[in-house]
Amino acid sequence: MKICERIDALRREMEREGMDIYIVPTADYHHSEYVGEYFKVRQFLTGFTGSAGTAVVTKDKAGLWTDGRYFIQADRQLRGSGIELYRMGEPGVDTIVEFVRKELPRGGVIGFDGRTVGLAEGRKYERIAEENNGSMNYGHDLGGRIWENRPEMSKEKAFLLDVRYSGETAGAKLGRIREKMTEYGADVHILSSLDDIAWTLNIRGGDVAYCPLVLSYAVICMDHVDLYADSGKFSEEIMSSFAENDIRVYPYEQIYENVKNIEDDAAILIDPERTSYTLYKNLPEHATVIEAQNPSVLMKSAKNDTEAENIRKAHLKDGIAHTRFMYWVKKNIGKIPMTEISASDKLEEFRSEQEGYLGASFAPISAFADHGAVIHYSATEESNAELKEGKLFLTDTGGHYWEGSTDITRTIALGKVSRREKEHFTLVARAMLRLANTVFLHGCTGANLDCIAREIFWKERLNFNHGTGHGVGYLMNIHEAPVNFRWKEGNVPAQPLEKNMVISDEPGIYIEDSHGIRLENLLLVQEDEENEYGQFMKFEILTYVPIDLDALIPELMTQEEREMLNEYHSKVYELIGPHLNEEERTWLKEYTRPV
Repeated sequence: MKICERIDALRREMEREGMDIYIVPTADYHHSEYVGEYFKVRQFLTGFTGSAGTAVVTKDKAGLWTDGRYFIQADRQLRGSGIELYRMGEPGVDTIVEFVRKELPRGGVIGFDGRTVGLAEGRKYERIAEENNGSMNYGHDLGGRIWENRPEMSKEKAFLLDVRYSGETAGAKLGRIREKMTEYGADVHILSSLDDIAWTLNIRGGDVAYCPLVLSYAVICMDHVDLYADSGKFSEEIMSSFAENDIRVYPYEQIYENVKNIEDDAAILIDPERTSYTLYKNLPEHATVIEAQNPSVLMKSAKNDTEAENIRKAHLKDGIAHTRFMYWVKKNIGKIPMTEISASDKLEEFRSEQEGYLGASFAPISAFADHGAVIHYSATEESNAELKEGKLFLTDTGGHYWEGSTDITRTIALGKVSRREKEHFTLVARAMLRLANTVFLHGCTGANLDCIAREIFWKERLNFNHGTGHGVGYLMNIHEAPVNFRWKEGNVPAQPLEKNMVISDEPGIYIEDSHGIRLENLLLVQEDEENEYGQFMKFEILTYVPIDLDALIPELMTQEEREMLNEYHSKVYELIGPHLNEEERTWLKEYTRPV
């Protein structure tokens, strides 16, 4: 079935249900960043494979909204489909809400599967329907109806994260959460977000692509927890851990009916940004609903000392693997056949040789030459480019280890590259180093600090169309709320940076049809000096892999920036060198030489 035929089939289902507009987000029932194959309804309907996007279909229009990371990819994948690309954040482009408001006829019906739409978003559609004397129909998965041979929901086994990795027992975490519930005056706390549940209960799984999470819901009461999940995923060891904390397991799908039976006089704490519209609508009408951020969001973002020490170990392993990969590419380019996919597979091979490696932490990006300009490029058999000398090669990859999760981007020169590419590479390297070496007062947010990296781009009248950094989870989501480096503040107040938060530092530049450059290290927030002006903070660099000197023009750097680079490279050699063979170590010595 062609994409246009799928849209036509969807419209027939819309007509059957009396819907004028139907909205399909990229989401599972938990609003995870990545979703399992069962939940890729938007991808099935549109053909767009990016990890972020929302499709909106009316009786005569079809649109896809996505952000700057995917503009080039979406433009290519939507050609000939009849689906219009709406570039989010660009001047003159309607938001989804604005589009729905314009297109909904008087008395019309807005439709979506309410399990895949968040409460905050669903309320916006509610207001539009009310303004138009219309109504909502959120009880139907229309895309699922027309999706023949839809994959099954995941049945992967879960595993327990021992306290030597988590640094805190599930019982202690539940105790801290219940203290916050008491502060809010709540008797019951409903968790839908999979990373919050995984962190709280010290479990991990394989139900979400690249994120070791378990499809589940948790209802935390003051004396027990009701966990809604497939019990077949849990070993005796996990069930024993659950019993210690009075965690009772119920069938996954039963959550929507069971929440209806919560007592009417209960006070229920939910996070409106992490709760589905349908789940909220199923709460008892007379219950008191307290809306606030899940307490676990901030708790898990600030790692404990055990986690922080483990994360350092994970990054050492990852640095060894990635440095060996960089050496391998440099040594073999032009001598053996090499493509985007085969190179990516080789990097995965180096990682898999490290003890405690569990798998990739997100879909790997392996992009040669102009493919690097597609911010979230994903090589396919059709697009798989041969690596050749004379251009840049960008990889953005990461791994999950028992000791934590990694995320690293390196762009390297394959042979000699142009002066323009080197100038852009040097600009990106300068930006990354400047941000990593920032000292700031406690209370600063990523919005305060983003311009430290971006300012030198703006001086050249350049920019990059993505945030400079994101929070990183511990063996969970590689993109973790609530911290980021982003110059545009969103609707949610920015979170100050706290000790032991992990955040990425990844400026870039993207020249369509030519090249893309991004360099990324992960940073650990640390306390610095405290004096009469307050508590100063700094970053500890976690990622140690060379920045390619073949692509750098040191003369374009300030003396301070060169010192930053030299200090970084000295540490790379100190940490990584002892784990390499003699030939690799000799190469590393050359590629970490002072400039």
